Amino acid sequence: MENQSGQEPKKNSNVIYFLIVVVLALLGTDVYLYLQKNNSDKKIVYQHDEQTRLQTELDSLESQVEQVTAGKAKMTAELTAKNDSLKSTIKVLRAKLAKGKLTARELAKVQEDVKQLRYFVTNYTAQIEELKKQNTSLATERDTLKTSLATVSKKVDTLSKQNEDLGAKVKVAQALKLATSDVVAYKIKGSGKEVDVTRANPAKKLKINFTVASNTLANKAMHDIYVRVIDPTGNLITAPDSGTFSADGQDLQYTYKTSIDFKDDGAQYTIDWINPALPFQKGTYTIMLYADGGTMGKTSITLK
Repeated sequence: MENQSGQEPKKNSNVIYFLIVVVLALLGTDVYLYLQKNNSDKKIVYQHDEQTRLQTELDSLESQVEQVTAGKAKMTAELTAKNDSLKSTIKVLRAKLAKGKLTARELAKVQEDVKQLRYFVTNYTAQIEELKKQNTSLATERDTLKTSLATVSKKVDTLSKQNEDLGAKVKVAQALKLATSDVVAYKIKGSGKEVDVTRANPAKKLKINFTVASNTLANKAMHDIYVRVIDPTGNLITAPDSGTFSADGQDLQYTYKTSIDFKDDGAQYTIDWINPALPFQKGTYTIMLYADGGTMGKTSITLK
């Protein structure tokens, strides 16, 4: 009997120990589950915060790209391609973040993509800024060249005008001018001999005698001489073959045309002119000579 009562307390003690172990195990399980839930909540919160941060960073990157694109600097083909690539990359990253649930690996990948994108945007922006500086420098250089070109063009116009004026002055200086001149009327006898007269009725021709003033600028060569004979009534005497010429800025009709060989040696020249409108009239005939686009001079004769 004594042995049986001694074994009963021992069994009760074992049961108590077992119950204690079970309770501790349950408590441990509750603590583990609590900690796991807590860590999971933290992980979800952390993941949400990362997504928000990445979304904000993508907004910042897109804003930078848009600002660069809106710039007035002309982009090279390489920068244009890079700009399109950046926009595409941002679009892809936004699509990933829009899913809302990313694995730790996907989140890490997005973080790495954003990091690389940040690097490319920074370099891209720096290249665009450098391109803008170059364009500004080129624009300044272009404006300077335009100013220089305008100045040079103005100088060229001035020099051209001066050259024209000088050319006109030289042309005037080169023109032949009369030194001396006189006119004699002649009648022609049956034998062909010429006899000078002062009366209009027998006169058949005029001899215009002249010398040319010395001119070192004039060309020593043949010079066309145009003669205009004005009758006593003020009319120009012309012939069927009379043409026109330019002198003193005017187009004029001539009475007679010939040429002389100018050598600047003081030689005397004579022009024989037979009047096609015979007979001569009483009064004064005015004879004007032209050469080299200007007036050489004039002389006259009065017939009784």
